[in-house]
Order: sequence, then C-alpha cells, then structure tokens
Amino acid sequence: MGRSRWGSVRKLPSGKFQARYCVDLIWHNAPSTFRTKREADAYLAAVRADIDRGSWIDPDAGKVTFSEYSSRWLAERPQLRPRTRELYAGQLRLHILPVLGSVELGEISPSRIRTWRADLISAGKPGASTTAKCYRLVHAVLATAVEDGIILRNPCMIRGASAERPAERPIATIAQVFEIADAIAPQFRAAVLLATFCGLRLGEIRALRRRHLDLSRVTIRIEEQFQELTDGTLVLGPPKTDAGVRTVAIPNVILPELEHHLASVPAGPDRLLFTTTSGEPLRRATLYTAWQRAIEAVGLTGLRFHDLRHTGNTLAAATGASTKELMSRMGHSSSRAALIYQHATQDRDKVIADSLSSMIMEHQSAGS
Repeated sequence: MGRSRWGSVRKLPSGKFQARYCVDLIWHNAPSTFRTKREADAYLAAVRADIDRGSWIDPDAGKVTFSEYSSRWLAERPQLRPRTRELYAGQLRLHILPVLGSVELGEISPSRIRTWRADLISAGKPGASTTAKCYRLVHAVLATAVEDGIILRNPCMIRGASAERPAERPIATIAQVFEIADAIAPQFRAAVLLATFCGLRLGEIRALRRRHLDLSRVTIRIEEQFQELTDGTLVLGPPKTDAGVRTVAIPNVILPELEHHLASVPAGPDRLLFTTTSGEPLRRATLYTAWQRAIEAVGLTGLRFHDLRHTGNTLAAATGASTKELMSRMGHSSSRAALIYQHATQDRDKVIADSLSSMIMEHQSAGS
C-alpha cells in the first residue's frame, strides 16, 4: 500500500486498487476503484492539483438531492414576489422534480439535463415557453449550487434553451378597441382604454386609486399592482421592477371617458377605480368574464386583455417614439435599464400621448 500524509492507495482482494485522500481531517474515497496502481496515483495527483488550485469540490456535498436543495433555494429567497414564488413551486412540482427531484446534485450531468429537456419537448406538455422557464429555473438553482461549492460547474449547458419564443400576439385596430369598449360592461370601459392607450397591465389597473389619476396634469401614476394567487389570495405590492413605477401621460381624447368613470367612484383618495359590485378589489375572473362576452360580441374571439397593452405599445411606436421612450412608458426593464430610462423624459411622453390622441380623433372623424 502506498501512502502519503494526505492520500493513500491500497490493493483490494479483487486485485483492483482503491484511492483515498484527506482534506480538512476528513478522509474521502475515490468514487470508483482502479485497474492499476498507476491509475489510482494519477487520480490522487489530479485531486491534489484541484486542491492546490482551489477548485476541489467535496464529493459528499453533492449528495443532497435536487428536491432538497431546490426547496432550500426557494426558502432562502424571501425577496421573491408571491406570484413568482407560486410559479416556481408549480414548475418544480409539475415538470422538474418528477424527473430530477431524487437525483443527487453531484449526479446531474449535462447529458441528464439534455434528456430531461428533450422529454419535456417531445411530450408536448408543457409548451415551449414553459419549458424554457423550467430550464431557466433549473439553471438558476444549479448556479447557486456552484456558488455554494456543492458542484464544480453548472450542467445546464444547452445553448438557447432559456430563450422564450412565444407566438406573436394579435394587435387590435383602434376601431376594434372602441368596439370592445362599447361592448364590455360599462364599469370596465375605462379599463379597456387605459390598458390600450396608457399601456397598463391588468394588475396595475386593478390597483389604481383616485389619487393616482391626475386630471389636471392629464397623467396617471403607477405605484402598485394586485397579484392574484391560485387560491384566490390578492397580494398588493409594487410593480415587478423599479421601471414599473412610473407616471404615464394620458391621451387627451380619452380624458372625458376617465372623467365619466371617475364620477362613479366613491369619494376618497384611496378609493379603487375598479372594484366588484360590493366595493372589493376586482377579481381577474370578474373582468375576464366581461371581456369574453365583449370580444365574442364583436367577433374578436382569441384576443386577450393583455393584447390591449401590446396594441398600445405598437400604436405608440407608430408615433415615432424611440425604444427608450417606449420602454419608459410601458414600464419595461432589462439589464440595460439605466441606459434605457436615463434619457426618457415626461415631456417626450406627453408628445407620445398627444400623438395617440390625434390618431384616435382621426379614427373617430372617419367613422362619423
């Protein structure tokens, strides 16, 4: 048997050789035996080199299962928004843990990741967008495992697997937007117009209060949004990113519509602009039921409420607004957020709103 202060090789009764080594007073066995002593010595030399470079990973650390580690990963991220946490938990439960949950982190190889993803794609469920989201989540969990020194490198190495390529959503015309506004229940007419011509998200619309609507300056302030969890719980919080907190200029032409809606809202700065008949925060299902009836009535089945925001963004772009101005108006964020928002100004946003007003008035004149 060969032996040094930190490693040893011994011959087994089977004729094969076993290598072991000591790090921080803890002895570790090589993951497999070797045909010759030379191979065992070479293994120890490689381990020694990793230790000297600071790249050695404790093989026992990787014995935690993906299920155990991902559960801890979620628990250690209190900053996650409730809806995001719920989505991550659902992706893990439905699409990730059934295959990878019982596998130890040290055993998750690039090949195993490729097989897991290929099986999701071939099954056709979930869709391509959700598959990309699941891959991103697995990548993020394992990236943290690398940072924690549990595994040496991230096995998620599939180029382009994180990218989502959703199908292009439909865009409504100005005429169709007003057809929907005419067809929908009156209490939601203003919501249709705000979603389109101010580019508001549904969660932002549901959190609007009287104090957010400044008719004298013709602006609307976005500070909060309602998130609705699967169990029906409503969570009020800030927009998803800092860029989502913004003041949006309102096209003058829809101002009378908003004044009319405001007249139906009880007095008080904190009164919600859109509620249930009992005055409670508006539920998604309530609006979606009214929306479905409206789009069926005007023959636009398949158009989603969120497509109004996409429509508004497209119309704003048609005014000649720059990408930075559009990103500011719509509350978008990215890794280059500072560059995007640095040069966007409220004055320019007012120009965009005025241009939208002109487009709407031209449509209304043509229809009269």
